[in-house]
Amino acid sequence: MQDNLVQRLSSPVPRYTSYPTAPHFNESIGPEVYSDWLASLSAANRLSLYVHIPYCDRLCWFCACHTKQTLRYEPVEAYLKGLHAEIGGIGGRVAKDAPVTALHFGGGSPTLLRPDDMRALKTCLDANFTFADDAEISVEMDPNDLDDERHDALADIGMTRASLGIQDFDPKVQKAINRIQTFEQTRGVVEAARVRGVRSVNCDILYGLPFQTMETLGETVRAVISLAPDRIALFGYAHVPWMKKHQTMIDEAALPGVVERFGQMRMAAEMLLAAGYEAVGIDHFALPADRLAVAARNGTLRRNFQGYTDDQADALIGLGASAIGQLPQGYIQNMPATSEYLRRAAEGGIVAVRGYALTEEDRARAFVIERVMCDFGFSFADVATRFPAFSRLIRAEANAFAASDRDGLCRIEGDCFLLTATGRPFARTVAAVFDAHLSSGRGRHSMAV
Repeated sequence: MQDNLVQRLSSPVPRYTSYPTAPHFNESIGPEVYSDWLASLSAANRLSLYVHIPYCDRLCWFCACHTKQTLRYEPVEAYLKGLHAEIGGIGGRVAKDAPVTALHFGGGSPTLLRPDDMRALKTCLDANFTFADDAEISVEMDPNDLDDERHDALADIGMTRASLGIQDFDPKVQKAINRIQTFEQTRGVVEAARVRGVRSVNCDILYGLPFQTMETLGETVRAVISLAPDRIALFGYAHVPWMKKHQTMIDEAALPGVVERFGQMRMAAEMLLAAGYEAVGIDHFALPADRLAVAARNGTLRRNFQGYTDDQADALIGLGASAIGQLPQGYIQNMPATSEYLRRAAEGGIVAVRGYALTEEDRARAFVIERVMCDFGFSFADVATRFPAFSRLIRAEANAFAASDRDGLCRIEGDCFLLTATGRPFARTVAAVFDAHLSSGRGRHSMAV
């Protein structure tokens, strides 16, 4: 019965790190609109910054991020000049005293930057933005890049959270995805970060990888637990070779089927829960004292382009090629092509090329979808208070889905629409019920489990 359910509900749907999702962005929202949006931010608005480094010194075949491999540092140096220019251009359009409460360096591999370049980048950010004293500074780390000098530089820029992609420790799986990384390397990075005062460590694990089995995944999960990370993300591998051509290097015949993927996910989740981690949303786990677990318990969990977060900032500003931002008015995305990004950055620092201006109906649906993804349900009264013009429509859609639900995915309980224990693993599929744009989208998505 469950196998049949998994097969039927695994159809591709968005991950809902935004609503509407990126395929609905358009070129009518560009530099002029973005400049106006930035100017509307005031000292009362808390800011979150995302800085994208779109380079790796090796290309992992499973990766779906916007990045490119380089064995020379010159392209990285040229990119950093453009990034500094963009930071200056954006910083000059935002209220100087608007506090930055979170900064995330993503990629690609931010840790391939030379130590002095890491420090210079943070100095540039400090010169253009005002950081709160307790701002969280997180960095995505590749253990193969790191040495003592880079660890020291990360400490100098104030890193508070280290984010390590592990994926799987099994040598056969690592070879199949071109991600060679030993447990000893990873443990060394965790220890080096902690000895320098980093207070939070999170690790990523992937299931659904080529040649992965229940046994090999179980060994990886046990090894990760032994590192005692504060957070663990348990992601399903998104096989999207039509979008990321390097994924064609992965042997599709070696990928587990959807039922086996689901079994891997459930097994790993049970192991993490047994080890004392609390479930956060559909794919995160955190120790009880971690800020993400606290947010999940008190109803303040959020979802943005990095996934689940406790970040309560009013605006997310994306910096770097392809970076996406989220402001009160809508979404904005930078030029993805690095050469064109650099040209535009040199001309004035505004490199936005497309985006989406939210309507009030979009805001209502975004709220409902985020609550389904974060809290596995929502209150009709809450929707009515926030979005009175669309509360009846949302209630009607929820009631219609509940009435047609023959799989026991949800229930209407009092004033609330709630996912059941059966429905929670399929939160993306349930969230799609409230997506008015899905049928008109041009994008193709990864499977739902």
